[in-house]
Amino acid sequence: MNWIELNTEAQLKDMEASSEVGVIFKHSTRCPVSSMAKRNLEYDADLIPEGSAFYYLDLIRYRDLSNMIAEKWSVTHESPQILVVQGNQCIYHVSHSDIEMESILPFLK
Repeated sequence: MNWIELNTEAQLKDMEASSEVGVIFKHSTRCPVSSMAKRNLEYDADLIPEGSAFYYLDLIRYRDLSNMIAEKWSVTHESPQILVVQGNQCIYHVSHSDIEMESILPFLK
């Protein structure tokens, strides 16, 4: 899976200014549920349409970015969590055991 590491506020601003769909995976490296969700996404990586942007946020290292995401897209912080964003809209979000590639795919072109 080709994760794009999310580690700057500039990346968030670029995502918010874009009309493209982006997927943000908020991952706690200390949480076994989060590790399982990440593994499940990676297992189904072959289903992802070419050109889709999947961002990986390490919550332990970049908690301030997680807070910015919650504020920008008006979604309460959870971990693990998936957000599908397009511009300044969060068009889909789930957390914990509800994270499945099948649920994300309809939002990707």
